[in-house]
Amino acid sequence: MALGDALIALGGSFLAAGVIARLGTRIGLPTIPLFMLAGIIFGPHTPGLALVENPADLKVIAALGLIFLLFYLGLEFSLDDLVEGGRRLVLAGVVYILLNVGGGLAFGFAVGWGTREALVLAGVIGISSSAIVTKLLVDLGRLGNPESRLILGIIVVEDVFLALYLAVLQPVLSGADSFGAAAISFGRAFAFLIVLTALARWGTRLVNKLVNTRDDELLVVMFTGLAIATAGVAEEFGVSDAIGAFMIGLILSSTRAAPRIRKLVHPLRDAFAALFFFAFGLSIEPGDMLSVAWPIVIAVVITLVLNIVAGALAARLNSFGTPEAVNISFTVLSRGEFALVLATMALAAGLDGRLAPFIAGYVLVLALLGPLIASRSEQITRLLPDRGRKAEKRELVS
Repeated sequence: MALGDALIALGGSFLAAGVIARLGTRIGLPTIPLFMLAGIIFGPHTPGLALVENPADLKVIAALGLIFLLFYLGLEFSLDDLVEGGRRLVLAGVVYILLNVGGGLAFGFAVGWGTREALVLAGVIGISSSAIVTKLLVDLGRLGNPESRLILGIIVVEDVFLALYLAVLQPVLSGADSFGAAAISFGRAFAFLIVLTALARWGTRLVNKLVNTRDDELLVVMFTGLAIATAGVAEEFGVSDAIGAFMIGLILSSTRAAPRIRKLVHPLRDAFAALFFFAFGLSIEPGDMLSVAWPIVIAVVITLVLNIVAGALAARLNSFGTPEAVNISFTVLSRGEFALVLATMALAAGLDGRLAPFIAGYVLVLALLGPLIASRSEQITRLLPDRGRKAEKRELVS
């Protein structure tokens, strides 16, 4: 693609996402599905103007959206929060994964598309979208809510599981007998996470010296380089670029420059996140999804039920009431970038052809439904009994 064409496509993508989202927000719709809708409308798989013929042309730029989203999440979520959450936080994440991945695996075997396909579906249905969850918490102004720390903890546990799951799944999908290679990949990913965690815990002083400057311009250059480079190194070690960006944000959250970084990263986060979701929309082929409509509907219902159960259990483990349980259940409902990674791996492995359109349709429905339900969680809560409030009233009376 010529430079002029590339710039027009890039600028047009930003404008299309902005215009569609601006129209939708006037009737109360969240921006995330609107950015995706813009990608579908102006993508190569729908009639009319196609701003980008090949979604891969935006691959690196779109990746920056995920990197800055998770980097910002790390800035908001200090290591002390993880340590203080301790066993209950990890247990909530494990419960969420067991329910959703287990349900996804059962669904995968039930549709009868094959064993390797079932393993892919387990990951697709079991893991929520870090990008959408992060954007939702920011857009809805809920980062300061007590249950948001638990939600972010679940996302962290999911991302760690994600890194390990991908390392194990890759040789399985290739059909090769390579347990040794899978073990090596697993070990590399785990070791990299340990190194970053240790740096977050004990290397704050060193990192603080690196970013310690009064010049905002230089600070932007430094934290942008750190975020992108760490994400790239994480990808090379078999860990997702998202978890790498999160971890460097976690490290910087303990530095003196953290408040300034949070402020300066906002425009980068918002601009590139919009393009990330737009690029996601570009990859969706609406026509192919009709052939797997019923499996999509069933999978969405299963996911909704499993998320409600997992949210209720996580809330109870952390002594939260009904409002917090509802927020947890519906904030982590959306599926996204990880499912697309699995869809790409499934296509490369030559798995059942129904898998890719199913994943696209399933992710689209939940990416649209999740933010809509989450933004209306307060109305949903009013329809439900709050055991937490009732318990408090009983204590006051007694």
